[in-house]
Amino acid sequence: MTDLTDLGIREIRDGVRDGSFSAREVAIAFNAAVAAAKPLNAFLVETPDHALAAADAADAARAKGETMGPLAGVPIGMKDLFCTKGVPSTAASHILEGFTPQYESTVSQRLWDAGAGMLGKLNMDQFAMGSSNETSAFGNVISPWRRNDGGNAALAPGGSSGGSSSAVAARLCPGATGTDTGGSIRQPAAFTGISGIKPTYGRCSRWGVIAFASSLDQAGPMARDVRDCAIMLEAMSGFDAKDSTSLDVAVPKWEQGLNASLAGKRVGIPREYRVDNMPEEIEALWQQGIAWVKDAGAEVVEVSLPHTKYALPAYYIIAPAEASSNLARYDGVRYGQRDLPDGANLQAMYAATRAAGFGEEVKRRILIGTYVLSAGFYDAYFTQASKVRTLIAQDFDRAWETCDVLLTPTAPSAAFALGEKSADPLAMYLNDVFTVPSSLAGLPAMSVPGGLDKHGLPLGLQVIGKALDEQGVLNAALAIEERAGFVARPQAWW
Repeated sequence: MTDLTDLGIREIRDGVRDGSFSAREVAIAFNAAVAAAKPLNAFLVETPDHALAAADAADAARAKGETMGPLAGVPIGMKDLFCTKGVPSTAASHILEGFTPQYESTVSQRLWDAGAGMLGKLNMDQFAMGSSNETSAFGNVISPWRRNDGGNAALAPGGSSGGSSSAVAARLCPGATGTDTGGSIRQPAAFTGISGIKPTYGRCSRWGVIAFASSLDQAGPMARDVRDCAIMLEAMSGFDAKDSTSLDVAVPKWEQGLNASLAGKRVGIPREYRVDNMPEEIEALWQQGIAWVKDAGAEVVEVSLPHTKYALPAYYIIAPAEASSNLARYDGVRYGQRDLPDGANLQAMYAATRAAGFGEEVKRRILIGTYVLSAGFYDAYFTQASKVRTLIAQDFDRAWETCDVLLTPTAPSAAFALGEKSADPLAMYLNDVFTVPSSLAGLPAMSVPGGLDKHGLPLGLQVIGKALDEQGVLNAALAIEERAGFVARPQAWW
């Protein structure tokens, strides 16, 4: 019998529906895989009973001939940024250690309503701040991939959704939720050889998602392939009155609309997406991607996004500024950690709680954000960054006059070793150089694996689309996926 953990979302959904296997068998197989993969540190909390209960409900519905949800029988992983009722939700930070929500995030509730079960809560960079999953208060996630040259260094799975990317790549779950503020779905997907899409800002509700930067945070799926991402995104999306930034628009049938033909489509190649010292392999993959979309029938055109070079500086002003505001709520008064030194007053309790509860990267971003929002520097920094953000969005608007989607690399390198960049925050921030511009503009963007580098590590290609054109992004990604024929997977060592 086929190893059930080798199956993706569509295969599990269809197999449960036609009786090829039971949902309980699937849940048992993935629960065992999660339990056996402790060295990866991908899961902070395991919830085998949740997965089994959802599986039993799916099997019962099938036995009675009832209509089954679009994810009935599919167990998934949930990034620990999503609040889950009765299950600890910590954003991988000590300051929320022990916090168990009495409510469910909108996205997770929609997934449960669709029939999915939860295998557990996935590790991540603390408060989604990081590109390597090394800022988690509960230890870094390790990529399931290894270099093919005998190097034994543990590799970063990307971040902040590193637990999600590692778990999907290692076949611990067929799909997982992620969040993307400046690239935190796409970059880890590229590092681990899976697919991941950040939808248009507002497609997925942020209610119940622990906030980092409210004008940028967006939930999305991470899965084995493009079709699985489309299936999962349909279940996650939709208007939510509890979220003031939620878009009141219909959710398309993205899976039904998948089409790998790009005939009549124009794919833009932004000339500014080449960075200094970019590895030749990244450029070669990009050129291969261009050949693939041409083969799919697309016309390739060069476009200019002149303000791209300002995207990273603008992002690392805007995101920390919003973070400093959002994280002010963690003060030891209402929930989470409280440090109360003997004789301390209220201010001393605030300081002690935050000093002990927040990690170094979180403190760094709070300090930066507080600085750029201060009275003497607000106009010089935050206002200017906001203007740059508008110019970047306008660059994309002009590009859409001549093309339908854009094709770029996802990340400037393959996965790097844990510890390699942690001492240099600026080097770490550069991992987001290709993903941040579309985040600032609120556009849908997807990473799809394109091949391996000389060390046998995955490399990803990114497709960026117009606002609300997730279908165009998914279709272009599918065209690449079919031609890349990426079937490589990490060899289990854990």
